[in-house]
Amino acid sequence: MMNNQVTSPETFFGFQLGCDRKIAAWDKIVAYLQLLEQESDCLQVIDMGPSTEGNPFLLAFISSPQNLTNLARLQAVNAEISDARGLSEELAKALISEGKVVLCQSMGLHATEIGSTQMASELTYDLITRTDAETQRILDNVIFLMFPCLNPDGLIMTTDWYNKYFDTEYEGCNLPWLYHKYAGHDNNRDAFMLNLVESQYVARILFQEWHPQVFQDHHEMGSYGARLYVAPYSEPIHPHADPLVWREISWYGAHMAYRLEEAGKTGVLNAAQFPAWGHLGFHWMGNYHNIASILTESAHTKLATPLYIHKGQLQSQGDPLRAFPHYKPQTNFPHPWLGGWWRLRDIVEQQKIAAWSLLDLAARHKDTVLSNAYLKAKRQTARGATGTPSAYLIRPIQHDALTVVDLINKLLAQGIDIQKATQAFTANDSTYSVGTYAIFLNQPKMAVIKTLLGQTFFPDDAWTRTPDGTPNRPYDTATDTVAEFMGVKVEPVNTLACDDAIFALLTTPEQPTGRLVGESEFGYIFDGRLNESFRFVNQLLARDLQVICVDETIEVGDTQFPPGAFVAPAESKEVLEGFTSDSGITFYTLEQELSGRWHEVQKLRVGMYQRYHGGNMDEGWTRLVLEQFGFPYQTLKDDDITGGDLSQQLDVFILPSDTTDRIVGKSEKDEADEDESKEFNVPPAYRSGIGTEGVKAIKQFVEEGGTLLALNEACEFAIEKLDLQVRNTLKGKSSKAFFCPGSTLKATVNTNHPLGYGMPDETLILFWDSPAFEIQHSRFSERYELIVQYPEKAILQSGWLVGEDQLSEQAAMVSAQYGAGRVILFGFRPQFRAQTRGTFKLFFNALLG
Repeated sequence: MMNNQVTSPETFFGFQLGCDRKIAAWDKIVAYLQLLEQESDCLQVIDMGPSTEGNPFLLAFISSPQNLTNLARLQAVNAEISDARGLSEELAKALISEGKVVLCQSMGLHATEIGSTQMASELTYDLITRTDAETQRILDNVIFLMFPCLNPDGLIMTTDWYNKYFDTEYEGCNLPWLYHKYAGHDNNRDAFMLNLVESQYVARILFQEWHPQVFQDHHEMGSYGARLYVAPYSEPIHPHADPLVWREISWYGAHMAYRLEEAGKTGVLNAAQFPAWGHLGFHWMGNYHNIASILTESAHTKLATPLYIHKGQLQSQGDPLRAFPHYKPQTNFPHPWLGGWWRLRDIVEQQKIAAWSLLDLAARHKDTVLSNAYLKAKRQTARGATGTPSAYLIRPIQHDALTVVDLINKLLAQGIDIQKATQAFTANDSTYSVGTYAIFLNQPKMAVIKTLLGQTFFPDDAWTRTPDGTPNRPYDTATDTVAEFMGVKVEPVNTLACDDAIFALLTTPEQPTGRLVGESEFGYIFDGRLNESFRFVNQLLARDLQVICVDETIEVGDTQFPPGAFVAPAESKEVLEGFTSDSGITFYTLEQELSGRWHEVQKLRVGMYQRYHGGNMDEGWTRLVLEQFGFPYQTLKDDDITGGDLSQQLDVFILPSDTTDRIVGKSEKDEADEDESKEFNVPPAYRSGIGTEGVKAIKQFVEEGGTLLALNEACEFAIEKLDLQVRNTLKGKSSKAFFCPGSTLKATVNTNHPLGYGMPDETLILFWDSPAFEIQHSRFSERYELIVQYPEKAILQSGWLVGEDQLSEQAAMVSAQYGAGRVILFGFRPQFRAQTRGTFKLFFNALLG
């Protein structure tokens, strides 16, 4: 039975959601959910704030009227169950009886995967209008937190794009640019770094305020395999999560698969294709928070346009290690789909069944789910108390002390308990100062702490190599050790107790405070080892104030600065005073005029290549980094490069990580030869590549004095097209000989070179599909400078490295003189996903003159 007093989706939108060739726009979805909130006492909708581009970001609470009225109390009960510390068994049982399952599902993270956002309104309507016993049980026993769209900006882009080319030969083709302003598809790799405002909203709900027992994220995948993937994951497993998490995931997945089969949905796959060791998006990250976190993946259509698939076109992933070696019946895929028309409505229906069945199982077993939440918190706390290490210590005074604070605040955003020393103490036969951060593992989020801070090695075993010994590429990076990414030293300690006389719990984010020491007629010096200093340099340059970079070690009072310190002029004092409270930078007075070696910092004109072909995520993240630290830049597309004199526009030109084919572009014939090609499925205006004319323009730009920055894969373009006397020593190597997917590697830095200023002598770099360099024999070797180099051995810090000898003493970053200009080759990811803050300075130094 249905409540007919509530407006149906068909009545509001004028069509059935998911029907052929129609997409409900985000503003209409927002309006509809807000209307339902007025019409039903089972729904509350909140706008968490603006998205990246200023659109509403909604969270819906769906439950019984009584539960919604009592929401604050139920939230408090859930928080106690999810922590478990200090709870007696008797009190835990009482709270479990009183509590409700908190279950969260999210839609539309990847904007062209539109099915779930179309499904969300219909799911909401069914939950608040159906009056059968199953629905009532869900409303009574579950507090359902629904994010109807995790990427509103992208849904708006996708809808507008689809409508623009509706009823043309390009109807249903994918967006030619990133469907998030900065991240594109990478927006679900941000659950631990929280660079994006959308990620911050979700993390606040999942990890701080609500602690759901279950989280499911709805996605879409390739069109020619299974029709739908549901939990559990395939191998390999990621360490540290409570075993109950993996059991729960199997439990939930089995119920979803059962209900889908019951409903006659074919082509459903589970326990395959998507490994338990994935990236740290929310549907994997949550598992280490004791949240059973899963995803669905529906076969993609042409957005809202149906896609016809012949039976013979259907295929598996072809990977026995991911449990889906062929497209025929097997125990986790008993009922293959046989082909035909595949429609958006099919996706809406299957995802709604999956979403509903998850709610149904949780409602049927409320006390079991809550009891498991209590057990996971209790057991993880006990494991942390008895295991090693017992704590991680982070000294406040490090190479970049402000990045230490940044790391601490990111860990706090995960809901991790962090203690701060109120007096000096001893551990590891070493003395730690007041202000040292201590992260004890005897807490429910033990797994999060170990995952983010502990040295990590990707498994090298039967699940990660094919029978002939070939490594099987991980789903994403082989490690997400955030402290290593950020260049912060974390020290494990095996025997340390949390003594209240020594430690105090941090209850609010750290706010670093800088200061201005004295007054000077000669200027104020500040530390080039701080990433934050570059943001201030850019503010000074924007005000046309002189900034000096000191090219040698300098002592000011009792403080010594290595090469790369900056000096602000005396007349900037008022600007400095305003910046100290915001940045945490300390400015020291110069007592005399500078002597020795120094140069004036020049404000350079920076440009970066932006292609179509779906956009380049590395380009998007690089834009975010530039904006975060105040570097002005221009975006240049193909015509900007081929149609003008780059030297008149730019001083520095950035090529984000990309293949040479993607940068140069291919002919239509070449593209047609590639089975997976989509380049010519988009309108001609969005077919990308700079071509031979663009190559000539870049070469001329450098010869005339410009600087070309080639990031990671783009180094191959620079080496080949500018005929540099540099060889990528890894080119052509088989994965058996060399393999290193998304890992942190040790390297040394020439800190006396301006490109190495502010860096430590030894650092960690993020290697992923990266080159390594050897300078070729030539008469002009002096034109090539090694900035970053691998050590002889013991190169791997975290991740997976096969063939260490292939990197031994090779160069990772090279500066090459070329005509009147230079080419800087970054053989790693210095600004990867705006996460690798430990190597930002190598990138920033190249952007200042």
